[in-house]
This record gives sequence, C-alpha cells and structure tokens, in this order.
Amino acid sequence: MDNVEYHLKIMVNRLTQIYTKTGDEGKTGLGDGTRTEKFSIRIECLGSVDELNSVIGLILTENVSQKAILNKIQHDLFDIGGELSIPAYKKIDSKKVNFLENELDKMNKTLPPLKDFILPGGSRAASYAHLARTVCRRVERNLFLLKSKEEVNKNSLKYINRLSDFLFVLARHINKEDNYNDILWQKNI
Repeated sequence: MDNVEYHLKIMVNRLTQIYTKTGDEGKTGLGDGTRTEKFSIRIECLGSVDELNSVIGLILTENVSQKAILNKIQHDLFDIGGELSIPAYKKIDSKKVNFLENELDKMNKTLPPLKDFILPGGSRAASYAHLARTVCRRVERNLFLLKSKEEVNKNSLKYINRLSDFLFVLARHINKEDNYNDILWQKNI
C-alpha cells in the first residue's frame, strides 16, 4: 500500500467520529496528516469545491435530463477535493476532461447560437445551473491562486474550466427543455 492509499484509508476510518475538537484553535487536518490554517488557500479551495458540489445537488433536485452526467460530475468534484486534501494525490485525468468536453459539445449543438450576452435566470433549474457556474468560476480562481504557490493537478484545472462552460450551456439547455427563453442583456435599459 503506497502513502496515498494509506492516507485515504485513514480518512475513511475517521468518518465514524464527526467531531474531533482538533480544529478549535483555527487549524485543520489534511488527508496526509499535516495541519494547516483554516483560512489557507488550500482549505478555501476545498470549501469552494464542496460548495459547488452542493449547488449541483440543488440542480439534481429539479426535473432535468442531465442527472446521470451531473451525478458523475459530483463524484469528480469529490475526487478534486481528495486531491486538495492529499496534495500528492491525483485522480482527475484527461479522460474526465474529454468526457466533459464531449457532453458540453452534444448539448451545445442543440442550442441556437448566441448573438448577445445572457443574464442568469429562466427556470429554477437553469438558475441553479447559473449559480453553479459562478461558484465554479470562483473555484477556478482559487485553484489558480493555489497553483501560484503549490502544485495543482493540471487536469483538475482544465476540468474546472470546462465545467464552468458546461454549466453555462446546461443552463441554456434546461431553459430550452423547460420552454424558457434565454434572458438577453439589453445594453441601454
């Protein structure tokens, strides 16, 4: 068993006790056993990824046709969280990025071309997708900030970038399925 597998096994075993009191002084433990400040950029990244996953969970409470893909994305985001928790761990590969690109392209082909900027909104599910997109953009900014100081899996960076595009197209796709028009930005309103 290598070091990463060992730490993953320890993390799973820790889940039986929810509170540990070890964070009461402002530090938290990473999956590799190291401790870091709760306000560190790595922890901010972890929290942002978790928030994004939660917003995708909101989308999944709606009647959307992309549930299987969104479920897969949730698992991929959990894997990115694992990478952030165990810095040497890499789970996201180019196949996952390619899968997301292919799904994005399939959805985008069903939509009319954009001629104007659109505003977030439409159906509730589409609005959740727009919210997820904005959180995803924050995740991306945070990951690049972390990358400026430490190594970050390049495939995870690509994945998050594609995911924000996917979520934008998903919002449009949902609105089309739900018979809502895109809300076009009006320059001189």
